[in-house]
Amino acid sequence: MNEREILTRFKAGTLDREQAARLLTGAAEAAAPTVLAPPRTPPIVPGVDRPAAALGAAVSGRNGAGDAGRAAPVTVASPEPVTDDRYAVVGVAGRYPSAGDVDAYWDNLREGRDTSAPAPVARPGGSPLAAGQRGYFVDGVAEFDPEFFGVTAAEGAVTDPQERLFLEVVWEALEDAGCTGSRLDALTSARGAPRAVGVFAGIGSFDYALLAAAAWANGAREMPSGGHGGLSGRAAALLGLTGPAQAVDTAECSALTAVHLAVGALRRGECAAAVAGGVELLLHPSRARDRAGEGVGAVVLKPLARALADGDRIHAVLRDTFSGFGPRRPRPDVAGRDGSGQGHEVEETRESTAVRIGHAGAATGIAALTAAVLQARHGVLAPADGEGAGAPWPRVTDEHGRELPRTVGVEVSADGGHVAGAVVEEHLASRGGPPRRRAVGEDGAERAELVLLSAPTPAHLAATAGRLADWLDGQDGQNRPAGQDRQGEQDGRREDGGGRLAGVARALRGGRAALPCRIAVLVRDVPQLVAVLRRVADGGERDDGGVLRWADLRGAVADPLRLNEVPETREYLGALWRAGHLEQLSRLWLQGVDVDWGALEAAAPWRARLVAPPPSVFLRRPMWLGGDRAAGAVRQPESVA
Repeated sequence: MNEREILTRFKAGTLDREQAARLLTGAAEAAAPTVLAPPRTPPIVPGVDRPAAALGAAVSGRNGAGDAGRAAPVTVASPEPVTDDRYAVVGVAGRYPSAGDVDAYWDNLREGRDTSAPAPVARPGGSPLAAGQRGYFVDGVAEFDPEFFGVTAAEGAVTDPQERLFLEVVWEALEDAGCTGSRLDALTSARGAPRAVGVFAGIGSFDYALLAAAAWANGAREMPSGGHGGLSGRAAALLGLTGPAQAVDTAECSALTAVHLAVGALRRGECAAAVAGGVELLLHPSRARDRAGEGVGAVVLKPLARALADGDRIHAVLRDTFSGFGPRRPRPDVAGRDGSGQGHEVEETRESTAVRIGHAGAATGIAALTAAVLQARHGVLAPADGEGAGAPWPRVTDEHGRELPRTVGVEVSADGGHVAGAVVEEHLASRGGPPRRRAVGEDGAERAELVLLSAPTPAHLAATAGRLADWLDGQDGQNRPAGQDRQGEQDGRREDGGGRLAGVARALRGGRAALPCRIAVLVRDVPQLVAVLRRVADGGERDDGGVLRWADLRGAVADPLRLNEVPETREYLGALWRAGHLEQLSRLWLQGVDVDWGALEAAAPWRARLVAPPPSVFLRRPMWLGGDRAAGAVRQPESVA
C-alpha cells in the first residue's frame, strides 16, 4: 500500500491514527533511496513520534518547502491535534474606528455598527477629508506616552504617529500574550538568542513626512526619519527583541503579508515568537477620499506545539498563510457540514473590512484577521455587510458527523494585483489534564498569592493598579481595557475565586516586565487584592509592612547585594519558592534581584491556568511636529488609553 492509499483510508476513517502512522513509516522506508538528503519538513512535535508527525504534515497539505503551502481541501478530525506546522495566535491588540481596543472592536463587529464619521477637525495638520465626505477614524492619533518607552518628548514629537501607535499596540499584544517578562526572556531562537521575537509590520503611507516637509518650507527644522524601517525596527529596539524586524508595503495586503513573513520566520527557527500587524493613518489632505479608513493592530504568533507546551492562552490557530502576485488564488477549502448537511463557509475579505472600518490601506489585512480570530473564538458570525447583528455560529461537522473547529478564510487583494490571506481555525482546547489545586507550601498549608505589579513611574503604577482593580471588580463599564476581550474576561470569571486570583497572579509575575516602580501584594482572595489596588491607585499608604510593599528603583541601586552575579542565586530562589517563602522572594524582587518566575512556576505541580489581566496604562498626551504650537488644538482625553 502506497502513501496515497494510506492517507485516503485514514481520511475515510477506515484506519486510525496509529495504524496509518505505522503504515506510513513502512512505506517511507520501502521507498527510501540509498542516499537521501535531509528533508525540509516541519519540526517534529515533542511527545509525538516521527510517523505521527509525518502523517500530520501530509494531511495538512504541506509539501516540505520552506514557504507555506496551501492547506488540504479536506479537514480531518483526529483524536489528537496535529500541531507540527500550525501557529497559535496567543496575543491580540488593536485600535480601530470608534474602538480603542479589540473588545470594543468586537462589539462593533457583532452589532454591525456604522463607525463612519465626518473628518475630525481638531487634528493637527487640518482635516484629512473634503467637506461632505465621511471616513473611519482612530481616536487619539496625535497623542503618545514617551516616558513609558524611555523616549524623550522631542524624539516622540518627531516620530511618525504610525510608529508610535504601532509601538503601543505591539506592547499591548505582547502583554496579552504574557510575553513581556521572564517568559519573554525564555523565548530563544534556534541559534540560542534570548528574547527571540520577530516584528513584522505592514505600512504604506508617509503622511507625517509630508506634513514635516510643508513645515520645513515655512521655516521649521523638524523632520521624521525617512523610510518605513523604523516601524518594526523601533519596536524591536525599544523592547529589546532580537528576532528579525521587517516592514513591508504591499498596499491593502501589507498586514497579511507581514503575517505570512512572520510564519515563515517561525518555521525557519529565526525566532520563537513573532508580532505581526499593520497600521494606516490619514494625516495629510492629499489623501482625501470618501469612506477612507484607519486602523492599527497586531497579533502575537507562536508555533502551536510551543504555545501548548508553554501553557499559553490561545485565541485561535493559523492553519495556513499565503502571499503572492497575480489573479485571485484558489483558497484552501474551509467548508464543512452544518446540522442540515449543507456546506458552510465563512470568509473575511477586503470588501467586508471596508464596510466596517472603511478603505484602511495597510491596516486592512490585520483588521480582517482580527475579525476572523474574534468570530472563531466567540462562536458568533458577525454581519459581513454591516447590516443586522451577529448570529450564533454552530460548529460544522464532517461526513461522519464529527464536530470540526470553526474555520474562517481571510483574503485581501490589492488594486495592483497582490493577494494575501490566511486560514484561521478555532482552537479546541483539551478538556483533560490533571486537576488544578490551590498553591500550598511544603508544610501542606494553603498560602497567600503573590501579586506583582510594576510601571516606569509612580503615576503609571497608580493608573495601572486602578485599571486592574476595575477589571477585577467588574466596574470597567465603557472604558474596558485595551487588548482584553470579553471572552478572556469570561474565561477568568469561570474560575473559582482562588483559581482566578492564582491565574491573574501567575500572569502578572511571569508575563509582565519588571519595571522600576514596583509593588508586591500578598493576598488570599480577590476582594482583598482589589482593596489594596484601590489604595495604590488613590495614592494612599505606600508600604504597610505586611500585605503591600512598594519600591522605586529609579534612583536607587538595584540588587545592592549583587545576587544577580552569583550562580547559586537561582537555586536559592527556587528553594524559597518551594518552601512558600513568598515574602522573602518579594523583598528580593523589590530590591532588583532578577527572579525567573516562569521557571519557578514551571516546576510547580499546582501551576494555575493563566488568566490574562488588562494591559498596562499609557499616560498619553498631545505630541506633534512643532510642539505645543501644532498640538494645542487637540483636546486632552478624559481617561487614559
